[in-house]
Amino acid sequence: MTAADNSGLHNLGDGLRALRAKWGWIVAFGVISLIAGVIALGSVVVATASAVIIVGVMMLLVGVVEIVAAFGVRSWGRFAFWLLLGALYVVAGLICLQNPFAAATILTLLLGIALIVSGLLRVFLATQMKHGTPWGWVVFSGLLSFLLGIIIVAHWPVSSFYVLGMFLGIDLIFIGSGWIAMGLALRRRA
Repeated sequence: MTAADNSGLHNLGDGLRALRAKWGWIVAFGVISLIAGVIALGSVVVATASAVIIVGVMMLLVGVVEIVAAFGVRSWGRFAFWLLLGALYVVAGLICLQNPFAAATILTLLLGIALIVSGLLRVFLATQMKHGTPWGWVVFSGLLSFLLGIIIVAHWPVSSFYVLGMFLGIDLIFIGSGWIAMGLALRRRA
């Protein structure tokens, strides 16, 4: 790109000016995300199945790409590893698509365990932080993750029917709120 070419964005200010003209679209996207989040919270079982199906499709696509990429690898060991990895992704994706609630049971258990482990790690890391840093907030977030993981695992497998859908709905509401706030802030600056 040359200095005479003004079609590209050169700094943050140029990017913000370009976004200001689109503030209405940003707010609209936020409203759609917010509405989708409320709908997901209104039907968490359907939202759970939808989330698992989306995960299944993504795993299936990644598996196919991994298998195709395996044929570009020159060594036999790496070829076999990539092929196996791709096949595992394809099988997991097909399981998610064929029986979303069985897959949701496994994914929910893994989510609960991941929250427990990450919460404990965050509390441990907070003990390693220097004085004057916000270690208290790190401990608080770690304890919150730990307790949430314990609740999910304690109610498993029943929690499998609603946890993923509830997380999806809450996430969409926060995403929508963020986009709406950004769009309205850009409008005020226009």
